[in-house]
Amino acid sequence: MSNSKSILAILIITIVGTFPAQANKYIYTDLYKNLPFPMQKLEKPNFPENVVSVEECGGIGNGMILNTKAFENAINILSEKGGGTLLVPFGVWLTGPIELKSNINLHLSKGAIILFTSDLNAYPLVKAVFEGQNTYRCQSPISGKDLTNIAITGEGTINGNGQIWRPLKKIKVTEEYWNSVISTGGVLVNKDYWLPTSKIKKAEDLMKNKDFSFNSLSSSQLDSIKDYFRPVMINFISCKNVYLQGVLFENSPNWNIHPLLCENLLIDNITIKNPSYAQNGDGIDFESCKNVIMVNSTIDAGDDAICLKSGKDEEGRLRAKPTENVIVDNCKVFKGHGGFVVGSEMSGGVRNVLVSNCSFMGTNAGLRFKSGRGRGGIVENIYVRNISMFDIVFDSFVFDLYYGAKNETESAVDSTRQNLELKLPQFSSSTPVFRNIFIENVISRNANRAMYFNGLPEMNIMNVQIKNSKISSRLGAEIVESDGVIFDNVEIIPKEGAALILDDVKNFKMEGTIYPGYLKNPIEVKGKNSRNIKISENKIANLN
Repeated sequence: MSNSKSILAILIITIVGTFPAQANKYIYTDLYKNLPFPMQKLEKPNFPENVVSVEECGGIGNGMILNTKAFENAINILSEKGGGTLLVPFGVWLTGPIELKSNINLHLSKGAIILFTSDLNAYPLVKAVFEGQNTYRCQSPISGKDLTNIAITGEGTINGNGQIWRPLKKIKVTEEYWNSVISTGGVLVNKDYWLPTSKIKKAEDLMKNKDFSFNSLSSSQLDSIKDYFRPVMINFISCKNVYLQGVLFENSPNWNIHPLLCENLLIDNITIKNPSYAQNGDGIDFESCKNVIMVNSTIDAGDDAICLKSGKDEEGRLRAKPTENVIVDNCKVFKGHGGFVVGSEMSGGVRNVLVSNCSFMGTNAGLRFKSGRGRGGIVENIYVRNISMFDIVFDSFVFDLYYGAKNETESAVDSTRQNLELKLPQFSSSTPVFRNIFIENVISRNANRAMYFNGLPEMNIMNVQIKNSKISSRLGAEIVESDGVIFDNVEIIPKEGAALILDDVKNFKMEGTIYPGYLKNPIEVKGKNSRNIKISENKIANLN
């Protein structure tokens, strides 16, 4: 037996041993203890013992030869055998899109890199769902639809070659990096915005017309702007029993990982990494998924890190598939617009979520809940425990029902408070609802603002309880248009301004709150609709 074949045989024995048929259950027993909502216990997928290497199927891992056909052949061989493990050995495996099939585990060995080609013609235009609505996208580098029992595991790396797709804003990068990018070609817009290709520029010009719709274009017209439709890197649609473990997912063209309408997902010890300047560089977006466990993972993202969604506006409401039964535990987030995020596309609802033992470091917001008029959907039964945060750029907690409509609502609210005549929208199916959110044992240091709750006059943020938490920040907490908020043993240490501002808040209760003694007006209550405010047992913080 040749040396290369001996190594391959050892690898195959190792991989087969990783998935013994008698020990296929992979249940995080401790996570179900005292779980505040009912949830099915999950098992990791069980795969047949068949192993096929991409190298056996003609693949060459030198980073120069395209291996699209080798991956396709390996998947087809495994599928014909009833499934098994597709082994990616050490090397750099350049390839076009990979379409998985049921009962296949894509396993990356130590030192293995799957690198997706920079040839944009390799990614055909397909119908897709993105940002909660039906649209077009280029085919995802890794995809699967209507599959059962699929996995991506191992100790290797998947690189989406995202820089060839993404627009770039000069303000987000160093001068040196900016000059290196624009020297590669592409289209420079207004000297501070770069687009990789002229097709993207053409699409963005078309979108300047407010009445423009991609659905009105012919196939040839769509092809003329195809590069605009950046794909998410990993896209699983309507799949069941999905397992991601150990792998580094990096440099995606758009969102990094996007499970849509999937059920029974286990994500353990993965790393997701996108540059901080990556446009739409989300970490992982669970959309209309049921029964999710994500543990022991690290995210460094260009946008929201761990995000729950369920469709946008009327399309999401008609789909009526909430993201529900979700456990996130022991995850670390570095850069990102939000550490743990709900929305803004949450029109199908989000419910039954536990986030625990996580750390957010340098994110724009720690806990970020966002929506707006027109979305609809109910976000409820959210439990957050044992969260540490440091260097939060904006708010430790933010609940914003004016997301994407900045001063449409602010002007409305201001007018109302000035007793001007203004007809506010009535509650309807398009009104978003945030309620029954329970936060306990959060420590945040060095945030810009402790928290910001921004509800709607026609639908307040309701029943949010914060307990045993400590926040230091430049500004204190501001609660607006909220009903039934409870602070129990909450320490807020701002450098300036009030520790707490209540504005049009009803049925607020605060016990055991701690704030520094140097504040002239530690608590401010305003707004003509504020009522039933109960504040007791306040304490002065010992800052020595």
